[in-house]
Amino acid sequence: MSSPAGRTGRADDILAMHQAGRKGGTPQVLRWLANRTSADVFLMNPSGTAARAGTFPSDDTARAACLRGAGDMAERGLQSAVIDQGELTCFILVLDNDRTLRAPLLAAVARRPAAPELPVLLADAVSILSLTWHAEDARRSRQRLRTADTRTREAVLRLLMDGQTAIAQDVAGALRPTLPEVMQMYVVEGPHEARSELALRIAETSKDAWVVPCPVYNDHMLVLAPPPPCPTAALPAWATHGSTAERLRLGVSNPLHLRETATGYAQAFHALAAARHRTSRLSTFAGEPDLALTIGPAVAAWSASFLSSVRSHLPRRTQDPDGTQLLATAGAWLRFSSGAATALNIHRNTLAARLAHVQELLRLDLTRLADQSALALALHAAADRTASRRSGDGTGEGRPAPSLDELLVLPRVVSWAHRQFRPLEDTGHTTPVAETIGTWLHLDARIGPTAGALSLSESAVRKRLARAEVLLQRSLTRPPTAVHDLWLARRALELTGR
Repeated sequence: MSSPAGRTGRADDILAMHQAGRKGGTPQVLRWLANRTSADVFLMNPSGTAARAGTFPSDDTARAACLRGAGDMAERGLQSAVIDQGELTCFILVLDNDRTLRAPLLAAVARRPAAPELPVLLADAVSILSLTWHAEDARRSRQRLRTADTRTREAVLRLLMDGQTAIAQDVAGALRPTLPEVMQMYVVEGPHEARSELALRIAETSKDAWVVPCPVYNDHMLVLAPPPPCPTAALPAWATHGSTAERLRLGVSNPLHLRETATGYAQAFHALAAARHRTSRLSTFAGEPDLALTIGPAVAAWSASFLSSVRSHLPRRTQDPDGTQLLATAGAWLRFSSGAATALNIHRNTLAARLAHVQELLRLDLTRLADQSALALALHAAADRTASRRSGDGTGEGRPAPSLDELLVLPRVVSWAHRQFRPLEDTGHTTPVAETIGTWLHLDARIGPTAGALSLSESAVRKRLARAEVLLQRSLTRPPTAVHDLWLARRALELTGR
């Protein structure tokens, strides 16, 4: 029978291990045991390999003893084992009797003779380490589930951005909620904590909303939600909640079909640029209809002809991208610039190689804004099935596809182009801001050459671009930008002498 002093000392040890577990979890308990017993204490898998916590001994004799003990326990179904090998003694104990949980083993290696209190300390530590390990394993499992959910949602978003709506709906069917057929896109900007709170509020109050962390901008969150059922309700309640208005900025797209997700994202991003300059910190897209819809069905014939060399491309090797992948890469680059590598989850060298291949096939120079703008319109028209069904100036069978310039001189396109620049003409800042925008577009949207051409500092050019963002309510310097639309509008006005 143990003495009262011995029982008190054991109780103190158990209390100390509990405190270590609360402060630092499994690693802290293992360090306390090692300091208390002068032994190497660690966790190992039943297979004899090192577990996540602790350090596996580097001594060959100690490793051999651990492997021998783990093998004996697995073969004979033992709960503990003591192995003497050379000058060392190895103690091994099972953390959890339920083998389906794949709990590790607690092991301690000490020089012989081992301290007499070591077996008792290890036995007392088993229950504490079992609790800390299971808690940490549960946290790791939750993190893996969150990571898997995030990556699945990002994959669905990429499919939607590429116009692969049916596949995206199939993938999203494994999650909840299902994707709405008609949606509004919200781009939410703000601190991580505020965005997390909003995501929880959306989950509680809007069962049809789809929340996706932005794969490009760390301070953004994307929400796809059906339009409010009540026509008088411009926005859902979660978007105008007090804490949201105080800590976050929201850009909102127009109601669009799910296949127009890329357009919805661009609209919401442009609305966010306007929201940054509003006291309400919220803005709904107020721009004109996009150019592909304005042109009508003729744009589909031009787009098909423009992209034909890429669409018909067959890769030389099975691992090389086909035409569809190349066009998806080009579209992501036009939307996100250098952030496309992150959005597509590919290396930046892979991105550069694919863009070079697109340039070669289309015979374009993607450093030029003119070629970028033409490609952006062609990709948008190819993804927009609505434009091809609109009535208007179509291209019948057997007729050659029109050129881009022929499309841009259509009267309705010229009217659209005038409306793009009207906000700059309706203010007292007409001359400097409009002149800067014109020069900037002419010089391929490069700030340095624009500053030199206008005899301004680069800082002054950036300030004028920021002012233009406020007036146009469109993003100009942070992708996705309105620069391609503005270049095409400027080209339409130049062609008609306006």
